[in-house]
Amino acid sequence: MSPAHPENWPVLVIKGEVDEELLRDFKALAAAAEESDGNPPLSEQTFVTLQAGETGSHSLLALALYAPDEDSDPATAQDLAGFAVVVEEAEGTGVLEVAVHPSYRNQGVADRLVATLKASRGFDGLTAWSHGNHEAAADLAAKYGYGPVRELWKMRLTASSTELPDAVLPGNVGLRAFVPGQDEEAWLAANRAAFAHHPEQGNMTRQDLEARKAEDWFDPAGFLLAVDPADRILGFHWTKVHPRHGSHPAIGEVYVVGVTPEAQGLGLGKALTVAGIRYLHDKGLQAVMLYTDADNAPAVSLYRRLGFTRWDADVMYGPLNGR
Repeated sequence: MSPAHPENWPVLVIKGEVDEELLRDFKALAAAAEESDGNPPLSEQTFVTLQAGETGSHSLLALALYAPDEDSDPATAQDLAGFAVVVEEAEGTGVLEVAVHPSYRNQGVADRLVATLKASRGFDGLTAWSHGNHEAAADLAAKYGYGPVRELWKMRLTASSTELPDAVLPGNVGLRAFVPGQDEEAWLAANRAAFAHHPEQGNMTRQDLEARKAEDWFDPAGFLLAVDPADRILGFHWTKVHPRHGSHPAIGEVYVVGVTPEAQGLGLGKALTVAGIRYLHDKGLQAVMLYTDADNAPAVSLYRRLGFTRWDADVMYGPLNGR
């Protein structure tokens, strides 16, 4: 059993590329945390950045806290007790996410990681996600003068909860699947236009897209494109399937729905959303989830009308009182 003194455990601070061994440790800890909590402790973009290192438009600061085995040589026998990752963004801003292994919780691990981060980087321009908004995360945020600044709802729909409405595409609009090797640049342009004011989705790069295409979950058949007669992309619904893990059954996701500005007002958003949900139901998935900002009233209203209900929430914390 490891000694309960995390203030004395070694913290590894890495700027840039994370090696394969540490990345495997991060993934194993994240999987254990997700199995325990029902929520992944890291966002998808953070995992993309971890695997890419400093390449592309993001840079990385990672902290890993190791718990030495008191019965062995601490230099060779260590468990990864927790980690913190900052994805550095433009103009000195960054997003922090912290994960602690279930076996090492309530021992001050997260506090030690955040204190080390404060000493090594500082908090300037830093916000932090709490996926599932655990009480411990709220307490830690308050300790450092942070409070909620954004709430991202997770909503869920079950196949038996409601009947989907008819949502027909306009007569001159067709629906087809994404074609790898053909549609990447056209989709990135449509995505930038559709999410011009969205700080995360609108900044997706070709490297970000390729990283997602390389994931096991990627299926072009579930990446639906609404196109005009000239095959120009007017909108899209990218679906995702989360496979069963542990006691948690497989679930579909309304991953990204977007409509370009020139196609606004045609009812494409609703039609694409319904088309993607039906696609997921046809694959045998009884439950479908999505993320939406809690203050996005039009989106929340649409999803409620389709039968979605609030399931959980991720909360972003930021400095209060101008700190």
